[in-house]
Amino acid sequence: MARKYKDYPAISLRIEEIDGKVDFSRVFGRRGAVHIEIGCGKATFLLSQAQAQPDCNFLGIEWASKYYRHAVDRVGRWGLKNVRIIRTEAAQFISDRFIDESVGCFHVYFPDPWPKKRHHKRRLFSPENTKHLLRCLKTGGTIRIATDHADYFQRIQAVLDHHSGVFEQVGFIAAAGTARGERVGTNFERKYLKEQRPIYTIAVRKI
Repeated sequence: MARKYKDYPAISLRIEEIDGKVDFSRVFGRRGAVHIEIGCGKATFLLSQAQAQPDCNFLGIEWASKYYRHAVDRVGRWGLKNVRIIRTEAAQFISDRFIDESVGCFHVYFPDPWPKKRHHKRRLFSPENTKHLLRCLKTGGTIRIATDHADYFQRIQAVLDHHSGVFEQVGFIAAAGTARGERVGTNFERKYLKEQRPIYTIAVRKI
């Protein structure tokens, strides 16, 4: 029997409830640094990082309905007050609804590599999408990326290099709650490490 996930209205953010641009202070009921995880999956990273940084506000964006419901249920059961989860297509949501310089950090861990060439246009890290990520970042804000896909990682580096005058590369610090050898502690990372796949990471800061 499939598990039934409980909805927590204080955690689940509905796209239809947002009028115009996103007001993060209204979404979280307080001011604070805003971290966005694009593709939060089952919220493994969010659970650990939100507990480690209680003064920060974390918004997880997830398109897959099952993962979204799992994440809301999981965060709700843990009673975290500084996390919200929304089900929507991330690139369009950020492009249309995020105001300039409103985000402190984007976390992008194991995004879909869309390996077939005809699907490359669906990748998150395109020049247009990256332009909006940088637009939304505060000065000093960061983008943190991890992937197991070597070709996609090279493409990500090339896209970021195109904006080299806007940011500088910084060290990638392991996330809270990671075990030895882990960098971000997500379910995908743990799966890929067991399969002995190489993990590629990069972090950049807006200057």
